[in-house]
Amino acid sequence: MSVVEQFARAHIVTDENDRAEPEAAPVRLRYDPDADPRAVRIALPDRPEWTFSRSLLEQGLRAPAGSGDVRVWPCGRVQTVVEFHSAQGVSVVQFDTKTLIRFLRRTYRAAPMPLSNY
Repeated sequence: MSVVEQFARAHIVTDENDRAEPEAAPVRLRYDPDADPRAVRIALPDRPEWTFSRSLLEQGLRAPAGSGDVRVWPCGRVQTVVEFHSAQGVSVVQFDTKTLIRFLRRTYRAAPMPLSNY
C-alpha cells in the first residue's frame, strides 16, 4: 500500500500566540497504511507530530468528536478545527474542510476503512 502525504496551509493558534489573527502555516497530513491503517498524522511547524484515528478526523467534519488529547469539530460551513492538548499547552488548527475531505478520500483509496468501523 502507498503512503498518502498532503501539504496544506492552516491557521494555528497556541497558548503562546499573542496575535488576534494568526498567519497561515504549512502543515503536513500523512497516512501510512503499512504503519497503522487506522491512523492519520498531522505535523505542525516546530511541534511534535500528532497521530490519531482516521475515523475521528472523519467524524469531526460533521459534528464535534474526540474527548482526549485530540478533538475535531466543524467551524461554520467551510472550516474544520483540530485541537491538540499536550503538557506544553493547547494548539488549535483551523483547516479548510475541503482540504481534509480531499486528504481523507486519498487515504480511503490507499486503504479502505474496514467494515467493522461502519
